[in-house]
Amino acid sequence: MKDDTLNNFEIIKEETVYDGFLKVIKAQIKHATWHGNEQLEVTRESLERGDSVAILLYEQDTKSFLFTKQFRYPSARRGKAFMMELVAGSLGFNEDPVEGIKREVEEEIGYSLKNIEKICSYFPSPGGCSEQIHLYFSQVSSHDKIFQGGGEASEKEDILLTKIPLAEIKQLLRDGAINNSISIIGLQWFLLNKESLT
Repeated sequence: MKDDTLNNFEIIKEETVYDGFLKVIKAQIKHATWHGNEQLEVTRESLERGDSVAILLYEQDTKSFLFTKQFRYPSARRGKAFMMELVAGSLGFNEDPVEGIKREVEEEIGYSLKNIEKICSYFPSPGGCSEQIHLYFSQVSSHDKIFQGGGEASEKEDILLTKIPLAEIKQLLRDGAINNSISIIGLQWFLLNKESLT
């Protein structure tokens, strides 16, 4: 398969096999291979949960990053019940990602955002999930906390705002204390691109 045939595939059949908070689609697919003109026909499944947004927030007056802590059932099954993460959440249908992250920050930790910088968009698990995460950065001050935060009551969220000093971040990364992709990517981007703030 040459580079100009990378999108040479056909979805023969798709069916929804589970439709709850998350959706699972099962598909019969035919695609080109790396070996000459061969084609491969396979059955694959995709977890459909829509796209998400996340943001790395740096509070200038406290020289701290703003994280959240909340219970996560999937990671709890692996011994990590309360995950320390960046503010993040799912986008609504046709919702603009920037507006979505403003909403999530207000709901989860109660801050108002001004300047928002795009870090990247990426697929966190392309082998099993169609979700893209749109990751952002913003600087705030403690005076920007003007809402209650704590999560959306209608979604039964229980979210704790956690401030992590910039001086501790490198060691936490080395120790593996921060163990989810959005936080690791955001912090490494900061350390590579915002050296003047360190």
